[in-house]
Amino acid sequence: MIKKTNERPIFPFVSIVGQEEMKLSLILNVIDPKIGGVMIMGDRGTGKSTIVRALVDLLPPIDVVENDPYNSDPYDSELMSEDIIEKVNNKEKLNIIQIKTPMVDLPLGATEDRVCGTIDIEKAISEGIKAFEPGLLAQANRGILYVDEVNLLDDHLVDVLLDSAASGWNTVEREGISICHPAKFILIGSGNPEEGELRPQLLDRFGMHALIKTLKEPNLRVKIVQQREEFDKNPVEFKAKYNEEQEKLKERIVKARQKIKTIKMNYELLEKISQVCSELNVDGLRGDLVTSRASKALVAFEGREEVTPKDIFTIITLCLRHRLRKDPLESVDSGQKVQETFKKVFGYN
Repeated sequence: MIKKTNERPIFPFVSIVGQEEMKLSLILNVIDPKIGGVMIMGDRGTGKSTIVRALVDLLPPIDVVENDPYNSDPYDSELMSEDIIEKVNNKEKLNIIQIKTPMVDLPLGATEDRVCGTIDIEKAISEGIKAFEPGLLAQANRGILYVDEVNLLDDHLVDVLLDSAASGWNTVEREGISICHPAKFILIGSGNPEEGELRPQLLDRFGMHALIKTLKEPNLRVKIVQQREEFDKNPVEFKAKYNEEQEKLKERIVKARQKIKTIKMNYELLEKISQVCSELNVDGLRGDLVTSRASKALVAFEGREEVTPKDIFTIITLCLRHRLRKDPLESVDSGQKVQETFKKVFGYN
């Protein structure tokens, strides 16, 4: 059974006009969360938050242990809280329910305690026991954590989020209590470049970087305005129009998730990806790893078996543009630089 919740209606993902680069990077991260999340930078009012919130409707419901604040997976010990592991070891029966994949919004003014969790003072005073109160990272386990205006968030909080996203665990040390719980989520950040950039070492931790620009074509702009008005008038009717398309896309994502482990990639292609990263002076090996994972996710999404240079060309800009060192005197856009280097190394036209 699926738990009912009083949710506000969400704009259907498939009805969103344009912004293909952003939509692709989100879908690939849903297929393979190991890609490492998406950083979305773009002008204000371009639908960044709308698209991210629409993503959750494409994800299948998940099995969780009832009344567990960490959304523990009843079948995978890596995604179980300590309490649930103890119950499993004691051969206790677990009540399993299905819930919608969690989507947690991180408010801009959130404190570290609210994000990571804190001591339950009420229990400490009334019952005299030290108890832990889980934070937003616990709620986001096995789901999506969305940070709007991530470039305005305190650097140390961004560090905490990125560490948890990379390791899949959150460790809290407070008042003599040490607790570790699963926090495996897809991290999505968005921001407006006018309000400042993220530090390069933080930016590098995001798997992909999508750039969003305001659409210039008048007919597309009119279509977006009409769609929004139609949705605001009758959200249920508007969503029903796109149900079939949404279900097809959801099915493709589920199949791609199952297929991704079987995707093959030629050693020669891996070598050329590393050559591109090397020629672009990309620090570290994250660029190589993410490009390889994203190209496999794309092939799985398209229902094929093997990665081709075209697949790598499709995603390599998204994976590398934010890892290039900024040169204030250079007039060439970082995305264009990635594409030119790719074409040179791969001999691709």
